[in-house]
Amino acid sequence: MDGQENEQQDRRGVDAPAAGRVRRGDAGRRALRATGVTLAVLVVTLVGVLIGVLAGGRVSTDIGPFQADLTVAPAVSGGTTVDIPPLGALLLDSHDGPTHLTVELGALDQSRTEALLDDPASIDRASRSAVEDVREGVLRLGLRTLASAVLVTLLLALLVFRDARRAAWAGGLALVITAGSLGTAASTIRPQAIEEPRYEGLLVNAPAIVGDARRIANDYTRYAEQLQRIVGNVSQLYTTVSSLPVYEPAPGTTRVLHVSDMHLNPTGWQLIRTVVEQFGIDVVIDTGDITDWGSEPEASYVGSIGLLKKPYVYIRGNHDSGRTAAAVARQPNAIVLNNTTTTVAGLTIAGIGDPRFTPDKNTSPAGSGLTKQVADQVIGVGDQLAATVRSSPRPVNIALVHDPASAGPLSGTCPLVLAGHTHNRQVSKLPAAPGQMPTQLMVQGSTGGAGLRGLEGEKPTPLSMSVLYFDENKLLQAYDDITVGGTGQAQVNLERHVVEDPKAGVPAPVTPTPTR
Repeated sequence: MDGQENEQQDRRGVDAPAAGRVRRGDAGRRALRATGVTLAVLVVTLVGVLIGVLAGGRVSTDIGPFQADLTVAPAVSGGTTVDIPPLGALLLDSHDGPTHLTVELGALDQSRTEALLDDPASIDRASRSAVEDVREGVLRLGLRTLASAVLVTLLLALLVFRDARRAAWAGGLALVITAGSLGTAASTIRPQAIEEPRYEGLLVNAPAIVGDARRIANDYTRYAEQLQRIVGNVSQLYTTVSSLPVYEPAPGTTRVLHVSDMHLNPTGWQLIRTVVEQFGIDVVIDTGDITDWGSEPEASYVGSIGLLKKPYVYIRGNHDSGRTAAAVARQPNAIVLNNTTTTVAGLTIAGIGDPRFTPDKNTSPAGSGLTKQVADQVIGVGDQLAATVRSSPRPVNIALVHDPASAGPLSGTCPLVLAGHTHNRQVSKLPAAPGQMPTQLMVQGSTGGAGLRGLEGEKPTPLSMSVLYFDENKLLQAYDDITVGGTGQAQVNLERHVVEDPKAGVPAPVTPTPTR
């Protein structure tokens, strides 16, 4: 007996650690299983929310005279797209968060269209109701999206887990995710985004859809007015059969088209003519490099200036020779500035040509390298023009240089300096001295897509130009950046910017840029 008892005690002593290991193993498997279930619930919830938003995040509503579809979709960043088929689209940086709103303006209601045609004043009344229509439609869209996401998630969870508790957890999580995403969009909404829409579509429709360039305050009332104006513009487009609607500028507005670096691209002239006609341009300003080599045969290229029938103010670039400048000067509407001033359409403009002539980067003594001689040349012409601006009997509104590195000495002499040369559009503030006026520097891209050079990269260089809007006091109030595909495509990107006079800006370059 004693031997049997001892054997049983030994066996119990051996089994105790094994039992502990079994219990720990069970606990580990339970924790692993709980983690797996949690991840499964999360995955099912995300899939359910995605399907629910895509399936149910859509409502139809009336916006003014239009039947419109409002759609919300998951996105990396927020924003709103207003599709106006077949005219193009307005892109608004309206909010943050993982949701993107699309407003697609569809067909006009027949009865309301007839009313618009019979009574043009009804366009005004219809557009005034647009703000309330959009607000009501977005509210219905949010509620519908929330309900659809939660319902689809519940059904999917029941189908996958066949467990009411896990389905309830998935539904609750879907409610939190969807409501949080929509709440983020609502809490970060920027009504002022309507001031600066980006337009993508056919160039001829751009001015009519985007509307007047006017300074708009950030309060809701002015936001509503701009939204009404856009809807009114689009309404007129759809109801005008014979031609585009008249694009009426704000009283006293002067429109300037800034072009640069044409580099012999004939497509550039086609684009310039279209913009001059469609935007009602008063003055064209060219900051140089209209040709490539400055040779006599190239002089015929500038003959298209006379066809614009608008004042054409020009300064010489480093690819333009004296013969090029003389050929431009022979055009009946052209004004060539070389450390001189002129007054056109109420704007006083001063300009100076580039001191270099480097068509092949090797023809000048200094070449195109950033040597001290080049620095002295390029910055020196800025000093010369600054002296001319200060001695002008009339305050200068705009100063023109080819290389932005010449702009530094002009700080405080005038409110705006235009340049080109770099083939890269940039806007910055020149460093200001105490007591001097702020000076903004606007560098244009290449209106000719950099000519043949623009085809050297993987993608053609786009054709760039800007429409500048000056108020009655000849101060810049807004500008439209226009970009067209480098091969001269009809598709265009137009982005509206409203000038807000920031207290500080990015310093401009102070060394000459490599010759292009």
